Amino acid sequence: MTIRATVWAGALCAFLAIGAGDASAQVFEAVGSRALGMGGAFVAVATDSSATWWNPGAVADGPFMDMAVARAMSERVDRAPGARERASWWAFATPVVGISYYRLRLTDIRADDPTAEASVGRQEGTAGLPIRTLSVSQLGATIVHTVLPGIHAGATINYVRGTARGAAVAADDATGTSGLLDRGEALDGGDAESRVGLDIGVLATAGPVRLGATVRNLRESEFGGGEWRLPRQIRVGAAFDVEKLGGAPLTLAGDADVQAYDTAAGPRQVVAVGVEQWLIGRRLGLRAGARANRVGIRGRAVTGGVSISLRKGSYLDGHVVRGGSPWERGWGAAARVSF
Repeated sequence: MTIRATVWAGALCAFLAIGAGDASAQVFEAVGSRALGMGGAFVAVATDSSATWWNPGAVADGPFMDMAVARAMSERVDRAPGARERASWWAFATPVVGISYYRLRLTDIRADDPTAEASVGRQEGTAGLPIRTLSVSQLGATIVHTVLPGIHAGATINYVRGTARGAAVAADDATGTSGLLDRGEALDGGDAESRVGLDIGVLATAGPVRLGATVRNLRESEFGGGEWRLPRQIRVGAAFDVEKLGGAPLTLAGDADVQAYDTAAGPRQVVAVGVEQWLIGRRLGLRAGARANRVGIRGRAVTGGVSISLRKGSYLDGHVVRGGSPWERGWGAAARVSF
């Protein structure tokens, strides 16, 4: 069996081994079609414009220019608290600087049981479930510095503007958890609040080995009087580039959160693995990945992704996410130019 076949077989076995269970959407893993196709194992891999989100230090090791426009969605509706996360973004990066704009819509149901009555209020005379939603727009500027040959550090300074909304939604006015989340997304009103955020990251490369670390939301931001908080997240990653040894254009990666952080579904501390391979002269890219939560609800999910180059330097990227439960799902698509 060739090295390439052995790697893919081993990856498939690992994914099947951890594929039973459920998973929840994560703010960290909301962005980056390549990243999410690899299960979120991307801190040491990030070589496109999504490095402005995943690891600012990796911008220095990217192509001459990379620009992407993308959308993604993930949701969990099999049990309360149900949650949905939508993201759209535009990002541009060169080895010197990066500019990015990310827009996220986070919605969750806070009751323990999606059929239970909540005491927070009434709507049209019917007891409702407490549902909240947060819209966040983030404009970022990334700067990088090469500390030593092969060692890069970077920071993304973000202007964050968020609007929090909440209401008690009557359970009998919508069908199932997904319908309730639709009602939550339709909420209006709320006061916009502005914050300044900071993400930092480092990347070290030596031959085929890549090591990365990143801290998102170094300054934690709160919205809606503390009802929503964007928590500090610290993640480390390692990757191995087989092509650097004269082999196939194949990359293996693994990431791990250093500490747990709070989400709508409870505490979260993720371990992720992923693989990416390019074929047909880099005209076709294939990805697979898996992630598992080590604390709280032991959620697990498997992912897959593909890139198609219609012409040199232009790509269409896509990814899908599925959990052990058939109700956990996600998808994303991107158009990317990279030279």
